[in-house]
Amino acid sequence: MDLAGVSWLLIFLIFVALAFDFLNGLHDAANSIATVVATRVLSPGVAVAWAAFFNFIAFLFFGLHVANTVGKGIVSADIVSDAVIFGALGGAISWNVITWLAGIPSSSSHALIGGLLGAGITKAGFDGIVWSGVMKTVAGIFVSPAIGFALALTLVLIVSWLFVRATPALGDSVFRKLQLVSAAMFSLGHGGNDAQKTMGIIAVLLFAHGHLGAEFHVPFWVVITCQAALALGTLFGGWRIVHTMGSKITRLTPQQGFCAETGGAITIFLATHIGVPISTTHTITGSIVGVGASRRMSAVRWNVAGRIVWAWVVTLPASGLIAAAFYGLARMADRAFG
Repeated sequence: MDLAGVSWLLIFLIFVALAFDFLNGLHDAANSIATVVATRVLSPGVAVAWAAFFNFIAFLFFGLHVANTVGKGIVSADIVSDAVIFGALGGAISWNVITWLAGIPSSSSHALIGGLLGAGITKAGFDGIVWSGVMKTVAGIFVSPAIGFALALTLVLIVSWLFVRATPALGDSVFRKLQLVSAAMFSLGHGGNDAQKTMGIIAVLLFAHGHLGAEFHVPFWVVITCQAALALGTLFGGWRIVHTMGSKITRLTPQQGFCAETGGAITIFLATHIGVPISTTHTITGSIVGVGASRRMSAVRWNVAGRIVWAWVVTLPASGLIAAAFYGLARMADRAFG
């Protein structure tokens, strides 16, 4: 990219996008480490460092299908402008901060999608929406926790059968080691799916400014920068949400923590491979509920799970409305000073 042709406004918007990526890591750190902390396999400090490392190296394992979906598969690249991106990021960041302060594990991913939709619709109406990408993303809201639930429940049944004759001490020892692997897998999936959403935002912004040429693509410097920002956010953690995810929904053993993380990781790997920007929050919540339900339905605190689901439903419209307001502010500022 020719730095001589880069405007200060573009630099500012890239910085805001990376700030969202950082907050994404901060907000969603609990998804990667809640179970491994709740089972006391790792201390919180070691757990966040473990998760951040695998967040960062995720680009080595995944393609950029999710980045392409977010960059040109939610709203048409033709309607993207500085005001649209500012509105989308403003809506997503505001909703992330609100839910983080309240300790609600909402979806950073869907806050960003909602922000894009809110700002895009405000600018161009529904004609600018890429409905195939939107429907794919909306389907992920319902499908990803269901798959996470089913995989985690199945894994619990399988490992329970395999270790039926093992002593509790042996089972605990084995799964404490295996949880390190499952936590790494989930963090890898988190880094692979979530960082790509910000990559898509920055890439479409560069495309709109004419810095990518005639064909949309994601430059390597964008990939590395977004992975690093997400990993740094994870290092700072999200302890309010760790408590909700790790203990309020259901109590977990190392065996159950392994099953929840593995089921969630497999779900995210599949979604990232086909380019669906799913929520790691939704996925790990479904997985945790799945392992809790394997004991008995009453082991799950359904009132807590219900509040989390309610936050899922509200995220898209709430972030969209906030984004529309930010888009309006950006347009007012442009008319006043531009």
